Amino acid sequence: MAVEHWSETVLLGELGDDPQYTDDLTLIIEQCSNNSQLDVLLNFASVSYLNSSNIAKLLKLRKLITITNERKLKLCGINRQVWGVFLVTGLDHIFDIVDDVPTGLTALQIST
Repeated sequence: MAVEHWSETVLLGELGDDPQYTDDLTLIIEQCSNNSQLDVLLNFASVSYLNSSNIAKLLKLRKLITITNERKLKLCGINRQVWGVFLVTGLDHIFDIVDDVPTGLTALQIST
């Protein structure tokens, strides 16, 4: 399963390219809508590209988690190609990005 509850308050999403990316983010958005106490860590290690639809869904998730639910969202494992998209679009300034899954999980646990 690409989306799992790592703890009672942390959801870990192991994202891949479309269509898995869209399906996983849709599931995460649904779970965060139903439970406003979830922090989320998204692992981009298997994502090789982002299109405008992917970015829109990611921004929707960010708004739900950080603004509506007042929780934390962290991204990790972003490869060079996807990082280029983040830099060009300015996403690197609005998302909290860490190196890897253990660092992200640790940061979420410390901040709660």
